[in-house]
Amino acid sequence: MRAIVIGGLGGMGQGVARDLIKQDKIKRVTLGDINVDPANMQEKLRASDKVSLVRVDVNDHAGLLDAIREHDVVVNTAGPFYKTAIAVARAAVEAGINYIDICDDYEAVPILFSSPEIDEAAKKAGITVLTGMGSDPGTNNVLVKWYANQLDRVDEIHLFWVVSIAELAGAAWDHSLHMVTGRIPQYIDGKLQYVEGGTGEETARFLEPLGTCVVRYVGHPQPITIPRYIEGVKKVVIKGALIPLWVDELIKQQKETGFLNTEPVDVKGTQVAPYDLTLKLWNDIPNGRDNGPQASGLKVIVKGERAGKQVAYTADIVGRMAPGTGLPASIAALMMDAGDVTVKGVVAPEGCIDPEKFLAALLQRGAKIHQTETISSLFAL
Repeated sequence: MRAIVIGGLGGMGQGVARDLIKQDKIKRVTLGDINVDPANMQEKLRASDKVSLVRVDVNDHAGLLDAIREHDVVVNTAGPFYKTAIAVARAAVEAGINYIDICDDYEAVPILFSSPEIDEAAKKAGITVLTGMGSDPGTNNVLVKWYANQLDRVDEIHLFWVVSIAELAGAAWDHSLHMVTGRIPQYIDGKLQYVEGGTGEETARFLEPLGTCVVRYVGHPQPITIPRYIEGVKKVVIKGALIPLWVDELIKQQKETGFLNTEPVDVKGTQVAPYDLTLKLWNDIPNGRDNGPQASGLKVIVKGERAGKQVAYTADIVGRMAPGTGLPASIAALMMDAGDVTVKGVVAPEGCIDPEKFLAALLQRGAKIHQTETISSLFAL
């Protein structure tokens, strides 16, 4: 199999590539990036004869097509995905190549599913366009499906995540600010509703070294995708946090005072978008500030009914963000090549990934999942 990773020199892209080159069936991994400085490539990739580097600008459609031809799968890790997912998916379908992304921006998902030149064209060409195959979305979607398969009815799904800014860089900062800007989708009372980003504050307990964190509503795709595949679910909500706490508190203040507004304002004769200035400043954290641990975490809670009893499943994962995001995309690419992903057109992980095969592969790569099951009677004694 020949794979090209778009955004290949970023942390997430190299996380995908590191796993792919370990596989015997992988013949070539091309790292496509607008930055082609080999010094930014990790030593394990630089030393591999399977790896090559090519300049790719996702906004150059013709150049993108040329870069991805003669590959079997395109893995898009170039965020923020509200800016890149549509362009790269369209090019992959036009080239007749399977596509995977780690898209965590909700805006791209409805366009992918409804676009004739992506969804319909992919179905006609026998192409799979798998969106949201990272950590969150991605691994937690598959865990939701795993638990849903064990229930007679699914009522509620709660997805929580936390990322330390010690692991945050580049486009991830754009996503982190964007996901709390404006009104964002949550699936509540059996319908898609829009709530103010960064509200709905509650605490969630994660595995060490993360501990108890304050999480808030964030704009991710799962409230849009999960109800497509899990019939009858009444609630799908997702909340996240950047830690240490001072980060989210400052972002909340920036939002309230207009520093996340995207409309340009006049500053001494120059039009400046406050959002762009704020984003630039977040890319340079002052020395001496607490950046938190080198770890990120997920929590999945699925509630429903089985055999007349209420059942609640909980899964917790903690680890580094880059491998945690890159491994799921790599595993999905390998599953595609093995014929384990049969759905054509646009699809989310919970709609096409076999949970048993995926989780087995993830565990083989060293992941640890802490799971609990709580059962209670539906009837009071």
